[in-house]
Amino acid sequence: MRFGVFLLAARYPGQSDDAALARTVEAAVLAERAGFDSAWLAEHHFMSYGVCPSATTLAGYVLGATTRLRVGTAVSVLPVRHPVALAEQAALLASVSGGRFTLGVGRGGPWVDLEVFGTGLGRYESGFAESLDLLLAWLGSARVGWSGPTFEFREVPVVPRPAQPPPVVVACTSPATEALAAARGLPMLLGMHVGDTERADAVARYGGPGPGHVSAHLAQVAGSRAAAVDLLMREMPRWLGPGLDGYVPIDGRARERRDPVAYTRRLCDLHPVGSPDDCVESLVTTARRTGVREVILLVEAAGSHERTLENITRLGAEVLPRVRAAVPG
Repeated sequence: MRFGVFLLAARYPGQSDDAALARTVEAAVLAERAGFDSAWLAEHHFMSYGVCPSATTLAGYVLGATTRLRVGTAVSVLPVRHPVALAEQAALLASVSGGRFTLGVGRGGPWVDLEVFGTGLGRYESGFAESLDLLLAWLGSARVGWSGPTFEFREVPVVPRPAQPPPVVVACTSPATEALAAARGLPMLLGMHVGDTERADAVARYGGPGPGHVSAHLAQVAGSRAAAVDLLMREMPRWLGPGLDGYVPIDGRARERRDPVAYTRRLCDLHPVGSPDDCVESLVTTARRTGVREVILLVEAAGSHERTLENITRLGAEVLPRVRAAVPG
């Protein structure tokens, strides 16, 4: 089993963006000391849900602040980026970090980001596969030229070319994206909004666990399950609710807004929230039911700098070693 921290860089009520980002870096550095294998950084635009607009940029900083930790993006939103520019950044980070960087990419949503960055709704609705293929071609070749519906350019040399290209994982929230990832032999990143049954179904549709699938979970350790749930139900909606308002469709389409209280309750029901024993049992059960052997844990949900760091420390000392002992590699 491999474990990572999943860091949103969420801005808590009354907190500055500077403080949220500093906490994110401190959490990643602490995770390395606490025995985690990796840190995964979220990317959002124009919202308090997460104040990191470039997961690759922040990944470079975290890689420089650590020595052992793998650092991944969860995720770099491909429809608002040029795939060659993103591939160049990923190759650069893989090279200077000695191979500690993983590029997670996702389709995102039909949000106003597409308008601001000028890529348009088509890059979200129909252009993801081409963007992914161009990114993979760049990471796997010495020279690349392209002629497609969205991108067209003459052949140019690929620079830099690290000795080992960075691994690429794809955020999958639909059978269509699962099939896309499977066809290209790329591992899936499975989100927090689904439970073990849905994760196991996704793995089965993909064709089996294979190497490299990643599963994201909320995690909160406390003296008891009741105490952990009470803490999250009190604190998580306070920062999650305003953040959810940042999802603004580019074309005015209706969207169903998640109720932050109900969503927090659902996450508490699905994920390792409770005493160390509760968290161990939940993670072991997930690993056995899904076959996924890499788990990333959202550790910031309790809404304060101090509680985030305490959560990381307790997970590292009281939960992860027991799960590793219980689940074979």
